[in-house]
This record gives sequence, C-alpha cells and structure tokens, in this order.
Amino acid sequence: MMNTEQRTFHLGAYFTGSGVQGDSWRHPQVDTDAYTDYSKYISYAQKLEAAKFDAVFFYDNVFSASDSETVARSPQAPRWEPIVLLSALAVTTRRIGLVASVSTSYNEPYNVARKFAALDHLSKGRAGWNVVTSTGGGENFNLSGHMDHAKRYERAHEFVDVVTGLWDSWADDAFLRNKQTGQWADPAKLHLLNHDGEFFKVKGPLNAPRPLQGWPVLSQAGSSESGKDLAARIGEMLYTAAQDKQDAQHFFADVKARAALLGRPAGSIKILPGVMPVIGRTQSEAEDKFDQLLETRDVDVVLQSLSSYASLGIDLTSLGFDDEVPLPAMIPETNSHKSRQQLLVNWIRKERPTVRQLYTKWSAGGHRILVGTAQSIADDFEEWFHDKACDGFNIMFSSTPGGLDDFVGLVVPELQKRQLFRKEYAGSTLREHLGLPFKKNQFFNS
Repeated sequence: MMNTEQRTFHLGAYFTGSGVQGDSWRHPQVDTDAYTDYSKYISYAQKLEAAKFDAVFFYDNVFSASDSETVARSPQAPRWEPIVLLSALAVTTRRIGLVASVSTSYNEPYNVARKFAALDHLSKGRAGWNVVTSTGGGENFNLSGHMDHAKRYERAHEFVDVVTGLWDSWADDAFLRNKQTGQWADPAKLHLLNHDGEFFKVKGPLNAPRPLQGWPVLSQAGSSESGKDLAARIGEMLYTAAQDKQDAQHFFADVKARAALLGRPAGSIKILPGVMPVIGRTQSEAEDKFDQLLETRDVDVVLQSLSSYASLGIDLTSLGFDDEVPLPAMIPETNSHKSRQQLLVNWIRKERPTVRQLYTKWSAGGHRILVGTAQSIADDFEEWFHDKACDGFNIMFSSTPGGLDDFVGLVVPELQKRQLFRKEYAGSTLREHLGLPFKKNQFFNS
C-alpha cells in the first residue's frame, strides 16, 4: 500500500514492573525474576533499541490485590517503581525513549516535575510521562476509597498545568555559571509560578534545570469521554485499546478533531493502540505458540481479572466454558476503568460469545491479540496505519524475552522491508523520534 501523506509509523513496547505480561508468567519463555533483576530489563531495552523502537513504556499503579487467591496465583506484586527503573535504563541505553506512568491522583506536582526533569537530563532528552488518574489506590493515601472519576480528571488537568508551569520556571539560558563575574544565574530569566487553584497551591520555582526536550513527551491512556478531553488538550502520545479497525478509526478521528478545536494540529498527537502479537514462521507455528500460551494461563485467574477489571457485574468463573456470556440488564457504574468496561461490554453485546471465546480472544487488558506470521501481522499493521486507525502500535509481548525476540527478529525486519518503519534513528530525543518539536518555554521567548 502506498502512503501519500507525510506520516511516520511508530512502535512502543509495553511492560509492567513485574517483568511479566499479566497472566503469562507460567510460560517457559518468561523471566519470572525481572522484578528484582534489572539486568533483564536492560537486555529488553537494548534489544528494542537495536530494533529502533520509539520508546519503552511502563504501566504502573499504586495498589495491589490482597485477597488470597489473587496473591497466590497472579503476579500483581512485586514490581519496580518505574522512575527508578527508567533511571537505570537511561544510563544503559542511548536512543530509545523512556516512558513511565505516574498518577496525578496520588502524587504532588512538584515531586513529579522534579523527577521527570531529572530523568530527561539523565537520559539526554528521552523521557516521557504517561499521565494517568489511576484505577484505584486511594486507601493507600489517607483516603477511604478511590477518588471519584470526574474529580480525578479535573485534578489531572490542573496537575499537568502545574507540572508544565514548573518545567518552565527557568529560561533555557538562565544559568550563566560565570566564575569570573560570580554570577550563577540571571534573575530576569526566572518565573515564579504562583499557582493557586482548586486542587493545588504551588509557588515555585522548580529547583531543577528545564528539561532538555523543553518538556518530556506527555502520554495519556484514557479513552473515556473525560480521558479523550484530557488527551486532546495535553496528550502527545496516546495509548488506547481497540478490538476492531472501525472503532480505532473513530477514536483516531474523534481525539484529533477535539485537538483541532483547541488549535492543535493532527500531527501533534500520535495514537498507538495496544496489540499482543503471537508470531510464527508459519501460521501453524503461530497457532501452536498461541495454544501453548493458553495452556500456561490460569483460566480462573484470567476470567476473574476480566470480570473485575471491566466491572462487569458477573462472575465468569461460575459459568461453563461453553456457556454464552450473560450481561446484567443494568451494567454497574464503575469508578475505575470506564473506557475498558465499555469496550468489553460492547464486544459482548455484538458478538454474543461463549466464555471460551471471551477467554481466547481477550487479554486481561482488553487489547487485540494477533496470531500469525510476520507477513500477516505486517499486513494488519500497514492496513490500520494506512486507513488512519493508528499512528503505530504499542506492543504487548506474549512473553519476555521469548515473544519480544520473535517480534524484533521477524516482524520488525518485515516492516522495514516495506519501508513502513525506520532502520535508523533520525534524532536522539524522544520528541525527535515522534516528529514532535522542542517545547518552547511559555514564559520566555528564548
């Protein structure tokens, strides 16, 4: 397919801090000790950098299940704190972007601004912040429960304004460091934020130099109405879930149209749906690999995860494998992951699947699973990109390192052969990889 627009295809890599991708931990090709052995992540990141991935992305949350069944059988804990782990990767890689999820609901803007400014300098301009409002965790932060969904997003808008304002505390050339005159900094190039809003009162300035990229890249992963509004306003690299191309095209057009109303061009936002490819040199080999993956999953853990993650209001584990999945007449309103709940509910209503079909098709996070050869997966990627369903994909490997090695060894060369994906980095910062400009200081012209 010929692409006539000046668009470039992007690849991100999804990780959790536990080293395994949800329910795949029993697979023979999975490292189960990566949550303490950071050298495993160094190996993953260096392989992805050699394959010219745009970025590695770390999903995170601020809570862990404590019920005995989940603790016993699901690798929700322990996991790395992402900023700490990315700091290690910053000095063991050279080009690949480093993106961490950090919650606006259970942090303070000053701390977040300071950490990401430091990470951007440590990595020489490769940091990205995935702005999340969290799907739970209030009980760990002096609250009786999770903060209300609408209030979380109101807080998130103000949180980002404070963080970006703090990043712009200093002009890029504020620090003179002149030993002859004794002048360390130019006070005319300091801006005091003096923010006084509904959620935060922050004077400033930030006691860190301005990030090398101006601002680290702002990512966002919410697909609810509130999430799309936030994405359109501040998002530059968006992570989302879509089970079919039409839904992805609608999200793509919707968010970019909302951004246009705010004066942002379409190219200022890169949309990367999540996808889990299972890859073989033949279709039969890919299907055998997928069967092996299914055999190493714990059925009840997966079904319970789907029930709770999407707040379906039903217990899938109480049903037979060949029973049709029922839905209650009234879907419970969730204060957690609204967009993922709607995605799964819509699919069940449309497809009327059995429990077996639901279990086989859906990963715990609700992302697409592709089972095929490098050629068929590249065909799918190229079609989605050409038809404006995405700007690339966030790859959720079926196992690490096994599934990762399959992708970089088989799919990436096929994408490069089609001239869809880069063979070399054109720049050194994450903004340059994504085709995003240096972020100018909002308070200074320099």
